[in-house]
Amino acid sequence: MKAMLMSSLFISCVCGFMVVFSMRAHLLLTLFGMEFLMIILYMFLFITFKVNGLEMNFLILFLVMLVCEGSLGLSILVSLIRSHGNDMVNSLYMMLW
Repeated sequence: MKAMLMSSLFISCVCGFMVVFSMRAHLLLTLFGMEFLMIILYMFLFITFKVNGLEMNFLILFLVMLVCEGSLGLSILVSLIRSHGNDMVNSLYMMLW
């Protein structure tokens, strides 16, 4: 059962990396892929901690960091859409920061 669960997490991780690296044109799709990878990492940590009988305090800290990363990504997305009108990352290459 554990091997099947770990293999499904590995397949999900590969799919998440494929989304992040193939959908680089839109910032929103990249953020979705990164959130998906973070949720998979959380599930992997939860299973590992549960099997080894460790305390779950680190997972609370990890969830806080996950929420902070998500809110930061959304704020960048909102500021990008307000300033440029779309979430195309290719339009940023024309501007000098």
